[in-house]
Amino acid sequence: MHRLTKKQARQVAVRAQLLDAPRPTKLLAVVERLTLLQVDPTAAVAPNADLVAWSRLGSSYRPEDLKRALEDDRTLFEFNALIRPMSDVGLYLAGSGGRRAGGRVDTWLRDNDRCRRDIFRLLKRSGPLSSRDIPDTCVVPWASSGWTNDRNVTQMLEFLQARGQVAIAGRVGRERLWDLPERVYPADAESPPVEEAERIKNERRLAALGIARAKAREMPMEPIHVGDAGEPAEVEGVKGEWRVDPRYLDGAFRGRTALLSPFDRLIHDRGRTEELFEFEYTLEMYKPAAKRRWGYFALPILHGDRLVGKLDAIADRKAGVLNVNAIHEDVSFSKAMTAAVRKEIADLANWLGLDHGRTA
Repeated sequence: MHRLTKKQARQVAVRAQLLDAPRPTKLLAVVERLTLLQVDPTAAVAPNADLVAWSRLGSSYRPEDLKRALEDDRTLFEFNALIRPMSDVGLYLAGSGGRRAGGRVDTWLRDNDRCRRDIFRLLKRSGPLSSRDIPDTCVVPWASSGWTNDRNVTQMLEFLQARGQVAIAGRVGRERLWDLPERVYPADAESPPVEEAERIKNERRLAALGIARAKAREMPMEPIHVGDAGEPAEVEGVKGEWRVDPRYLDGAFRGRTALLSPFDRLIHDRGRTEELFEFEYTLEMYKPAAKRRWGYFALPILHGDRLVGKLDAIADRKAGVLNVNAIHEDVSFSKAMTAAVRKEIADLANWLGLDHGRTA
């Protein structure tokens, strides 16, 4: 049993997420460590995948690097709104050949088997294609009280992707292009048995998080638990047992200052963020303006091993300016912290190709 102070636990988490110094230099190495970049189109500052990559790599990163890795080099792939290393593709296709989503979905797929076969024939002849380029030949519409209602082709593609029968070949703007998996995934990709795949994913997830719970509440898209991966640990002043990756326990830590995406994996588990970093954060873009404390798309501010505040900034691309509405200090900034944060803001504006506008 490892016994850690909160400071040690925070340093483990920061190192695991490549937010310490020095910065990494290669995009593929970053995604291999983090295991994923979440695809989210919100671009109040920059799309999440790009913002996460920039916060690790700095100004050497360009969005076209990500597009090239996905569509030309095929070193990365997109699956279920997450970008992952192609070397992990077998882990996420494990068991897909016999996967069943449940009664309603399976019944709907059987009722619309002709549509499924039509999609395969069309992709084989003309792929990659966007969903709008694929005719809807479903005989039974997909019924939903949400936005997926009667979006039959999109739902069919989503379900077929989960079964490994179609793949995302790229994007035009925000629109996904679909194709046959043999044109996207490597021919030698092998899927381990499901139980082994889950074990490896837990190990990979812990390596990305550094410290996590063995069991945790269900989360959309990507779990936050790691099972029996790593070694047991206790954190001073925090209840319960953790799992820690022992590779990060050598005490070597060099901190830096970073501006984080609201979807960054360092803070994605809000419970862990409060327990280890004593940092409260809520994405407020869905709140009425009058009820926001920190801003529409506030960026958490990391300094060393502490989350010290939030940056309320908006990229005004028409005006060519990054406007900083406020810098919210959770702790009183020293002169050195203020200088480091302002340097990151200037670097962010430069990376976006915008002037550094007003700072409230």
